[in-house]
Parts: sequence; C-alpha cells; structure tokens
Amino acid sequence: MLFGKKNANPINTVDFPILFKPDGQRAMAYLDSACQSLRPVQVTQAIQRYYEISQACSGRSMHRLGTAVTSMVDESRVQVAKFINARRKDEVIFTRNTTEGINLIANTLRLRAGDTVLISDKEHNSNLIPWQKAAKDKGVIYKIVPSLPDNTFNLEAYQKLFDGNVKLVSLTAMSNLDGVANPAQEIIKIAHDKGALVLLDGAQSVPHLQTDVQALDVDFLAFSGHKMCGPSGTGVLYGKYALLQELDTFLVGGDTVANSTYDSCEFLPPPEKFEAGLQDYAGIIGLGEAAKYLEKVGFNKIQQIEHELNAAITEGIQSIPGLHFIGPSNPILRNGIVCFYIDGLDSHRIALMLDQMAAVMVRSGMHCVHSWFNARKLQGSIRASLYFYNTLEDAEKLVTNLHKIQKVLR
Repeated sequence: MLFGKKNANPINTVDFPILFKPDGQRAMAYLDSACQSLRPVQVTQAIQRYYEISQACSGRSMHRLGTAVTSMVDESRVQVAKFINARRKDEVIFTRNTTEGINLIANTLRLRAGDTVLISDKEHNSNLIPWQKAAKDKGVIYKIVPSLPDNTFNLEAYQKLFDGNVKLVSLTAMSNLDGVANPAQEIIKIAHDKGALVLLDGAQSVPHLQTDVQALDVDFLAFSGHKMCGPSGTGVLYGKYALLQELDTFLVGGDTVANSTYDSCEFLPPPEKFEAGLQDYAGIIGLGEAAKYLEKVGFNKIQQIEHELNAAITEGIQSIPGLHFIGPSNPILRNGIVCFYIDGLDSHRIALMLDQMAAVMVRSGMHCVHSWFNARKLQGSIRASLYFYNTLEDAEKLVTNLHKIQKVLR
C-alpha cells in the first residue's frame, strides 16, 4: 500500500537529535511545524556560541566583543537579505515575529479615515486584528476577499473590491489553516495596477517556498524565525527601501536615533529607525544560520517531501467516516498541511490521544483563524503540518492511530 517503503526521508540524527532515541529509533512524529518548527543543532549552536563567547551589544561598543557581535548581526542581515533576494541588506528589519512586522506597517503607513485595506477570509489573527484596531482608531476600512468553495483564492472577487480608496492589500502568502498558497504574483500586479501597496504575511510561505521579493515585486513581507528552523522571538519585516524611508516611526528610543536634545531628535535611516532598544542578538545570529541551513536543504526537496507525505496521509485517512478535509481535495495544493475535522468528535481529545498513544504531535483547535471557523459554525479541527524532517513512518503513525481513535470514540 502507500506505506510500503519505510523512512523514505532519512534524517541526519546529528542535525535533529530531538527526533531520535539513543538507539536511533524515531522518538516522536512531530507534525506541528506550522505552529513552530524544530531547530537543527547548527542553529542552537550558533545561539550558544553567542552566550559563551560573544556576550555584548551590537552597534554600540567599540571593544572586541562589541565589534564581533556587530559583525555577526550584520552577517545575519546579509544572509537573510540573500535568502529572500532583497536588493540590499538595509531592507531587512529584524522583529520579534510576523505579528510585530504587520503591526509595524499598520502603525507606520500613513492610512487615513476612509482608506481601505483588503484582506482575505482566511487571515491569521495577526493579519486581522491590526486592521480591526486601525478601523477603530483611525477610521480605516478593511474589506474581506471571500475564498472560492474549495478555499483557494478568488481573484475575480478580489478585483471587484478595488476602488479609489484601496491603499493596501494585506494577505497571507500561504494559509496556515489549509496550506493553500495564494497567487502572490497576480495579486501584487493587480494591486499595483490599481495604485495600492501590498504586504504579504509570509509566516507560512517563507519556510516552505522559495521566496524572491524582487521577482514578486512585493512592497512589504513579514515572516517569523520560529517557523523556519530559527529561534523563537525572531522575525523579519522586508520593505522596499524607498517605502521604508517614508514610513513613520513605531517603537522609538535607543538605537533609533543618531542624536538628540531635550527638545528634538534625529532618527537613523532604516533599518535602525525601526529596531529600537537592545535586540535579541543571539536570536538574530541563529536566524541567519537557519536561513543558511534551509538553503542547503533546498526548497525543491522540501516541496517534494511535503507533497509525498501529504498525499500519503490524505489517502490513508479519507475513508474515516465523517472526516472532512479543509481546503482543496488535491493534497498538492495544500502543500505541507493536512487539516480536517471528524463529525461528532472533539479535535482536542483526538490530539491528546494521538500524543498519549503514539507520540504523534498535531495541533487542534482554530489555529488562530477563529474568524473562519466561527463564520462556518465549526468548533475546530486537527492540523498535521509537515516539514522536511518528517518521514513516511511519521505519516503511517498518524494514519494508523487516527483509525484506532475514531473507532474507540464512536
């Protein structure tokens, strides 16, 4: 059957020791990478090196430790810029996560009452709540693009929402709900033709798809380190440099200014203008290592593994009575996510039993897309999210134990 070949994707135990027992057998099936990915030792070692031999500030002190950290942070900025093909390293702003990046744009882009922002009906709370707040605080209007029946992007409905007031399109590049990648290039071209800017939420897409900001011609892109094998509490906001120069300030204080008096200050240019205070230097260095690591793995390999495993899981569980997939029926269109619910069964209970019975780790609930579930009166779902360190053995454990659990609970 579909699980005839075992360990089709053998993983180096040296890189991800958390996945293995001392005897080399798999310790768990970690299927929650859309929430937070695992980190290879190359990343954790880079963080550890900072705390062991480089404990100083970047961009402040002239002594040897300070200059060493300044150099390492700069190298990470260069590496991340290369990773997304930014024109210059100064277009990379280090943040804590995607949420901070989106909030930065929501608070610094000069939107006025009556200006319109377009979002989709599948946005993570991080790309919904900031616009709800902007609507309340500034009178900004946000309009929602409804998805097609199979949960893919509705280009026709999108185009119809444009009028002279649309100033920004803020959309997920790949949904964390169902793994569907939106047609970003078409979305951006349409917006630019209508005179609007585009902000992409790349939290889910950047770790799984090759991202070229120049080829996309995207104006802003926000993504997180913790979903791309990097440290938690790290992220990036990319912006075209000319646009970053025009943005208002967000958080201000130390490291954002070149000089100040009691009455005024002179702000530094981007990216320093937006990186207030002491930064997570260890995390930034680790994020650079994560970008380097993913480049070595290669996005073609990542896509190949995710598509193979998604297809295997989809085939293995589709016969479960009352099971409904969220998103398109074709697993390739769902990339590394298998999201589903089973009529009459509690998603949290299923997730807990998978962990207790077989160390299969999935996420249950509404996945920070409460609006989508509430609009459809659904209580939640199970989400298995895949990455390149997963194997057919992981997929088989999920399928086998789901069949057992649904029989027990009915």
